[in-house]
Amino acid sequence: MTDPTSAALVLFSGGQDSTVCLAWALARFARVETIGFDYGQRHRVELQQRPVIRSALAALDPVWASRLGPDHVLPLDGLAAISETSLTRDMAYAVTAAGLPNTFVPGRNLLFLTYAAALAYRRGIPTLVGGMCETDYSGYPDCRNDTLQTLGKALSLGLDKPVEIATPLMWIDKAGTWALAADLGGDALIRLIVDDTHTCYTGNRSTRHPWGWGCGTCPACLLRAKGWDAWQSART
Repeated sequence: MTDPTSAALVLFSGGQDSTVCLAWALARFARVETIGFDYGQRHRVELQQRPVIRSALAALDPVWASRLGPDHVLPLDGLAAISETSLTRDMAYAVTAAGLPNTFVPGRNLLFLTYAAALAYRRGIPTLVGGMCETDYSGYPDCRNDTLQTLGKALSLGLDKPVEIATPLMWIDKAGTWALAADLGGDALIRLIVDDTHTCYTGNRSTRHPWGWGCGTCPACLLRAKGWDAWQSART
């Protein structure tokens, strides 16, 4: 039974992973709010998809609709100004001298969670939910479980109030993310993810693949397609 006093704030970008996390939270918490960030990302279309996805999720389940609370979008323009990355500049995708893909925006998740924690403090929400994962990812250091749980401890100390960072995708790959979505919302949620979410780094919503919209060649599209194929194979 869901604790009627439980609440969560979901870091919701409009992509596949954060949509699955939002569905996960709606199935577990009595009150769920969402937060998104406008940081000058090239794939700004994800911000446009956020209200579409929220409305579609609410339409899937009356219980989810009753639990879904306000949405918050915060501007973080300064992040793009200090980031030379292919997510915030018109640059080709490549691996940097540090061995990381140039899609890595330094400090992004740390800033996102810090701002989210400040908002959650004001809203009386003890749990932050994010789609970070270190099982099937690009090596981003701010997606690692140790990073996030250490940050959770620092935020709890700094706010003098418990802050939990929940990461339901941390130990599963993209195939597992598709499987989790199916468990949470069946074929209806899978269709919603394919039709409405946006994960492509280039912002391409002119080409629809079996797994969703995107260019089909950027790292995000390749990972999503690989996970879809593995999930489909496991189902047959």
